[in-house]
Amino acid sequence: MRLTVIGTGYLGAVHAACMAEIGHDVLGVDTDASKIKKLAAGSPPFFEPGLGEILDRNVRSGRLRFTTSLREAADFGDVHFICVGTPQRHDSPAADLRHVDAVVTGLTPHLHRRCLIVGKSTVPVGTTVRLASLVDGLAPEGGGAEIAWNPGFLREGFAVQDALRPDRLVAGVLSAQADQTLRAVYAPMLTAGVPYLCTDPATAELVKAAANSFLATKISFINAMAEVCDAAGADVATLADAIGHDTRIGRRCLSAGLGFGGRRLPKDIRAFAARARELGVGNAVEFLREIDSINLRQRRRTLDIARELVGGDLSGRRVAILGVTFKPDSDDVRDSPALAVAEAALLEGAQLRIHDPEGAENARAVLPEPEYAPDAATAVRDADIVLHLTEWAPYRALDPAALAPLVRTPRILDARNALNAPRWRAAGWTVRTLGRPTPGGAAGPAASLLPGQHPAAAVRHPAGDMAGGDAGASADWTAPGDREALRGVPK
Repeated sequence: MRLTVIGTGYLGAVHAACMAEIGHDVLGVDTDASKIKKLAAGSPPFFEPGLGEILDRNVRSGRLRFTTSLREAADFGDVHFICVGTPQRHDSPAADLRHVDAVVTGLTPHLHRRCLIVGKSTVPVGTTVRLASLVDGLAPEGGGAEIAWNPGFLREGFAVQDALRPDRLVAGVLSAQADQTLRAVYAPMLTAGVPYLCTDPATAELVKAAANSFLATKISFINAMAEVCDAAGADVATLADAIGHDTRIGRRCLSAGLGFGGRRLPKDIRAFAARARELGVGNAVEFLREIDSINLRQRRRTLDIARELVGGDLSGRRVAILGVTFKPDSDDVRDSPALAVAEAALLEGAQLRIHDPEGAENARAVLPEPEYAPDAATAVRDADIVLHLTEWAPYRALDPAALAPLVRTPRILDARNALNAPRWRAAGWTVRTLGRPTPGGAAGPAASLLPGQHPAAAVRHPAGDMAGGDAGASADWTAPGDREALRGVPK
């Protein structure tokens, strides 16, 4: 089939390359001429394992081409996928749909034959029906298009795998013909047994919002448990293992740490809550506000522990940062918890040296002041403390005995609970984690109390408590360059 993919950012570039890989003729479209030039040369504009090879192979075969022209796309395609961004609005937590609307209004007048427009971007429920009316009003006589929604579920670092072997396909359609067309597009996946759920557009739109909300809830739940474990002297990793054996719960995404970030999950749960309020059912998803607050609070907790480890003041301290992308196997630093912690330490007067296997250049564009090291050994040299903030595999393979002589003081805060702490301690390091007891260390402030007892004086966590506290201050903990995106988030 002849497909177009409009918007060649993360979602679009991967989708275009993978649709060509399964045999379709694909035309990628974007307004960014420099990005199109790079893609047309077979080179991805961002880091994603496996994408470069697939992109280059299909560009050379001729199955994949790129353009900046919507008119050319309209003439070429039988199915048009919308993969543009839906960022958070600057004046509220709601999704900004300007780019989606611009694609529809720019493409539809050129559609002189029947075709299918398929949205893959994450959008508020009700978007498909609204856009269908827009298409009807803009379609030329004798032409036009039908619209459907087919949300994408790509994970950064696993996007090629997720596109070629998805765990499910969801199609929100308005007609049997649209269903048949999407089944033809994804025929190789369906033959391989991938579940295909055909439903109405509203349900398809909600699937993505609900999935992201559940994932965020699970991550923030275990991080809330890590706070309790820190106070009680318990071990959150063992706790997660124990509850994860319950098949109703499962162990995946129950690893306590610095929290989630990136360009999707945080803004998606805020947009979902905003849309629910517009529909008059905001109370149904009120819990998402606390999920967001817990997640942002992890950044403050990490800095609090780092400060404690160096005697209460980061000013003038040499701090080594291992990892600044929001997750491993990505070069994305947008709304990265790791980069937010790094910037906060810098604002407190710390002298930073940063290393990241793929994200250093993107981080430097946002936070140019620190020194960026070419390798982990250079990053930790003369450090008063090492902060492990992104769980890249090369960091797990580091030899703590070889690094110990390089630092000023062998102290490390593993904010991702990913390192082999006993091995590091055996090499002479002081190791702190989130939600796990330190051997021989003092228990948390409440650990020595009997049930029903209370401290003589309340110990206030600097980031506020789960019941509210000063959680409104969590807006200060967005990643550099993303602070504007938190305006209007309910406090």
